[in-house]
Amino acid sequence: MEPPHDCRLCPRLAAYREAVRAEHPGWFNGPVPSFGPEDAWLLLVGMAPGVSGANRTGRPFTGDHAGSLLFTTLIKYGFARGSYRAEPDDGLELVGCRITNAARCVPPANKLTGQEIATCNPFLKAELSRPSLRAVLAIGGDAHGAILRALGLRVASYKFVHGATYTLPGGVLLANSYHVSRYNTSTRRLTAEMFEAVVEGLKGGK
Repeated sequence: MEPPHDCRLCPRLAAYREAVRAEHPGWFNGPVPSFGPEDAWLLLVGMAPGVSGANRTGRPFTGDHAGSLLFTTLIKYGFARGSYRAEPDDGLELVGCRITNAARCVPPANKLTGQEIATCNPFLKAELSRPSLRAVLAIGGDAHGAILRALGLRVASYKFVHGATYTLPGGVLLANSYHVSRYNTSTRRLTAEMFEAVVEGLKGGK
């Protein structure tokens, strides 16, 4: 279900982790595991860890700008409880939802190759195979594509549009949101209100 901490399936990513580890030996610097209860009905999927965010802390979306909007919204709509303080020991708990990334290792310059995404796809497929799953939120277009490939579906049949939802074969709901990145929020491509509307729309999906 989870790649080992010393995973070397993607040589370029393994080499980059080693380079970051040499500079920051106290960071997590490994494939970032999923976060949240295994019987969650909602799965949130990002693309990959950020170098000074999840790659540092070892928890998805934790430690950089993206996590602020994500976790604040999850708390507001009852998908998390506690306080988000951008560290893995902040005591935050997810409720009914789980968070993962399509690729578990941080990529250089925040760019993955198609082969790296494909190599990590079986780990995403395992998350999507959980019997409790009822809905999936793709955080960004790349995550949207990775989800569909993991399910063996044609990406062209399900266009990525912010706020769009699709009922997939088997009945699982796929929802889309622009990524909660600093770039998207600073340019207002994604506002807090826009992201909140997507998450609020999922509340009744259980």
